[in-house]
Amino acid sequence: MSRVYRIGEFAERIGRSVSTVRRWEVEGRISPRRTPTGQRYFDDTDVRRVLQPGFDESARRTVVYCRVSSPGQKADLALQVAAMEQFCRARGLAVDEWVSEVGGGMDLRRKKFLAIMDGVDRGEVSTLVVAHEDRLVRFGYDYLEHVAARNGCEILVANQESLSPRQELVEDMLAIVHSFSGRLYGLRRYEKTLKDELRGGDQ
Repeated sequence: MSRVYRIGEFAERIGRSVSTVRRWEVEGRISPRRTPTGQRYFDDTDVRRVLQPGFDESARRTVVYCRVSSPGQKADLALQVAAMEQFCRARGLAVDEWVSEVGGGMDLRRKKFLAIMDGVDRGEVSTLVVAHEDRLVRFGYDYLEHVAARNGCEILVANQESLSPRQELVEDMLAIVHSFSGRLYGLRRYEKTLKDELRGGDQ
């Protein structure tokens, strides 16, 4: 879904002044659309024309991303892909790229995930389809949605909770507990060391 910008918002988005945008319009370098009342407005296509000269708008892709946490979930991954194929057919959605990945939902360094988000950031992805929000990321989905919207990409969530294995959530929660336990242990050791040093200084 392409975002709509008023002239001031558009100028800020492309890093130029409002006067520069108005001058470009007079020179014919940009052609804003207008509301029935004559107010100018721009969208993400206009942003890309300025920031990415030569960008081919027709080359933007619809991508389906499927993910499971471990290699032992290959059957779950196949089920997820099949369900998403059915979902896209029912929506009449033409898919340009299917991406499947094995990796934890809390791991934001997944290679294929990063490649997709880089494409979103460059404006190359028009629609990103996932079975459930946590197939994309366990935490921080709202921020990714913001980044996508800022680049004219719609994240389409099928909301099929059955394709979000409960065991993965348990494993992710245990990983969080383990991480915080390690930090607390480290803080306790630091606190003890600090107290010992302070006592030594008092002697």
